[in-house]
Amino acid sequence: MFKQINKYWWCQLLGWSAYFVINILFAFSINRKESPDGYYYLNLLIFIFFGLFSTHMFRSLINRFKWVNYSFESQILLFFGLMTGSGLMLYVGYYFVVIFLLRLSITPVLVGILSSFLITTIWWFLYFIWHYIERNRSSQLDQLKLEATVKELELKTIKAQLNPHFIFNALNSIRALVDENPQRARTAITELSNILRSSMQIEKAETVSLENELNIVKDYLALEHIRFEERLNVMYEIDPDTLELQVPPMMLQTLVENAIKHGISRVISGGSVYITSSLKGMQHVISIENTGQIVENNINGHGFGLQSTRQRLSLLFGSRASFEIRNKDEQTVEATVVMPLL
Repeated sequence: MFKQINKYWWCQLLGWSAYFVINILFAFSINRKESPDGYYYLNLLIFIFFGLFSTHMFRSLINRFKWVNYSFESQILLFFGLMTGSGLMLYVGYYFVVIFLLRLSITPVLVGILSSFLITTIWWFLYFIWHYIERNRSSQLDQLKLEATVKELELKTIKAQLNPHFIFNALNSIRALVDENPQRARTAITELSNILRSSMQIEKAETVSLENELNIVKDYLALEHIRFEERLNVMYEIDPDTLELQVPPMMLQTLVENAIKHGISRVISGGSVYITSSLKGMQHVISIENTGQIVENNINGHGFGLQSTRQRLSLLFGSRASFEIRNKDEQTVEATVVMPLL
């Protein structure tokens, strides 16, 4: 039964009960020799009844007109109107019942009116403050939900762009093998199917384990090794403690693909790709070094793959993550991703 009572009625019952108890305690503290008589209790209960009745009636009235949508200035005027209207209803109802129906003694008129206005002022002040806090909290929740939805849509958009981008590059690699070595081309198609199968399984995830991401990278590099043969040398240095850490899906593969496309493929003699993953304090650091150089006017890396990496790191981790690509020395390019552990 109690679960069916909403917050408003709980506040009404508790508030007026507290008012009743405070008045009884006050009466006992003033007149310590004699306890309040039955008329005092009756007067107090009648006052509380009309207080509850008047505030509830005016609340029902303003809710019909959706007062929460009013401007701030209109709500200020409404507050004073409600304070005055409910205060008058409280006192008139109380006065009529006590004087004309029960013919009991009553406090002086001015004191009664001031008491009525004071009580209704406090009631409506608490009521408006409550709704202000509720609206503010609801607005914050809506904002968080909107930001989460926008982030999810942006991540899905980036991933939707990444897959066709990768497939296009992979098909170009296979096309180069079709006439030169059909058997190797068939092997390359098998490797590509493995990569696509893996990417489809993780497409809905915001993050995947580094181990899963490495499996895709190894399939991709096996595909590229068919094309480059001895011109491509791959080395790994992976801390086992980082294998279960979460990373954005296809991020590592995108950076390795960038290293092959813009680094190894432009060097006649080929080169090396060196992939590392380690822990530094409370950060997960992934580094991809490759043979090659970034031209001076493109040192910050504005290609699609690099932009998508920055965007996804920002969406997932905010300012706690970073991405940098630079010329490490005269022969090597280094891309470094730093992500928080928590």
